[in-house]
Amino acid sequence: MRRLLRDRDGTAAVEFGLLVLPFCVMVFAILEVALIFTLDSVLENAAISTGRLVRTGQASAQGMTAARFKTSLCSRMSIFAGSCEANATIDVRVIPQFATTPPDPLAGEGFDPSGLTYANGNPGDLILVRVWYKHPLLTSFLSQALSSVGPRTAMLTATTAFRNEPAG
Repeated sequence: MRRLLRDRDGTAAVEFGLLVLPFCVMVFAILEVALIFTLDSVLENAAISTGRLVRTGQASAQGMTAARFKTSLCSRMSIFAGSCEANATIDVRVIPQFATTPPDPLAGEGFDPSGLTYANGNPGDLILVRVWYKHPLLTSFLSQALSSVGPRTAMLTATTAFRNEPAG
């Protein structure tokens, strides 16, 4: 019996078996955080770039609608463009002042886009551009840290506000 207790053959395999699952979970969590940060950065840049069309008056000149604004936004989403049309929701509105609190579609249960609108505004108007992007999570670790709209689904948001440039 003493000989069996002193035998160390196979200890590396047992240690590997104990550590491989936590290691893999940690690697997947790190990769998911990196994906979320990348998606958030791409979404923010796309919202700013597409909002510039409204700011410069190009959206009004082209007769841009909410659908065309969303298509333009999604074309700027690089590797996330494929799922953008289905996952993105936009709100472009004229606000009377920067301290305005617009309706929050995440205030109640789930996501309620009924109060969202689209308006290009006129030269000199204050404009608020908000974009929400529903992103499925691979793991459930980030569910508590992000705005959630369902099991293993996070809602990312990008916001920009500006004053439309004067005409001419």
